[in-house]
Amino acid sequence: MISVGDRQFEAYQAFLLACKVQWTGKIFPALHTRYAEKAERATNAGAPPRSATDVADLLKDEPLYRSYAWLERHLQRFKYSGRWGMQPVHAASHDVLEAELDTPLPEGLLELDPDFKTPAYFASVDIHQHPGGIWSDPIAAYVYERGGRTTTPMLGKDKDLHTKFTKLVDERKRGKRILDMGCGFGKSTRPFWEDHRDAQVTGVDIAAPCLKFAAHDAAAAQARNVRFLQRDCRKTGLPDASHDVVTSTMLIHEMPPPVIRDTFVEALRVLEPGGLMIHLDFIPADDPFLHFLHYGHGRRNNEPYMEPMVKMDVKQTMRDLGFRNVETIEFEESPGALAARYQRWRFPWTVIVGEK
Repeated sequence: MISVGDRQFEAYQAFLLACKVQWTGKIFPALHTRYAEKAERATNAGAPPRSATDVADLLKDEPLYRSYAWLERHLQRFKYSGRWGMQPVHAASHDVLEAELDTPLPEGLLELDPDFKTPAYFASVDIHQHPGGIWSDPIAAYVYERGGRTTTPMLGKDKDLHTKFTKLVDERKRGKRILDMGCGFGKSTRPFWEDHRDAQVTGVDIAAPCLKFAAHDAAAAQARNVRFLQRDCRKTGLPDASHDVVTSTMLIHEMPPPVIRDTFVEALRVLEPGGLMIHLDFIPADDPFLHFLHYGHGRRNNEPYMEPMVKMDVKQTMRDLGFRNVETIEFEESPGALAARYQRWRFPWTVIVGEK
């Protein structure tokens, strides 16, 4: 795939990434320490913080928290929309990039729906502060893919997380007919079609630009065991009991609770008896400080469904729908990330599992 950007762009983005690393490894631990001091005083006064609202009350006048929140919001804004942000730099090569995505693909690799209507809950938000969202611009996937490389700045390699998750899925059930919901530009789908040559892998998403990017990436690798379909995860149109594994990565938190429930219903329908539904997403530990920061991240990063997703009882919802052996498991995205001594900011990676 074509890569854009000159030395100024690379230097600008490297500077922002260095700031993000500083925010992750220095400012977050300092804020956590400051909060712990305030929480201890509040506890000694008979009012221990028990909720995200309590934490907000403790930190509302804290300058360090204001700096933390400002940097979280605006480093992301600069990354996408600044002078050498992802959006304007890619827009300068718009025609070339769009033409690349419009080159012919092998038959059966990509199926787009010309009458597809983007759901209102998704179209109404410029998610991740991505201007126009990841669905409205024909080259949005290039911007999304490039931006995704620095979403988790402490990971050594961009694809490690997806490879680790794929291996975890395999430990539960090595699928032969795998459905990747909300596949985006294909980064979560690739480890499945790459490492499961004997499997048929299907990626579905609502964003046509991302599906085109994913399909061209697979075509460049001469993949023959994958296809990408423009479908709503609530209504994929796939046959009943046609898959043995249904998965997603960083999808569930981008849906309001009713859509999450409907997506689980659809997963249950397309799974064969004994099939596995397994999602990698974000659920913070039972700690009011972590909940407060997670909810704030959702607001600052234009991800309004993060908080409602955490507040809904995902496991009970799955049980009520008929899933068996339901559980949530902390996911270690990099070595030592779950250790008590780990002090850096991180997403609360969680694996959500259920069987039909």
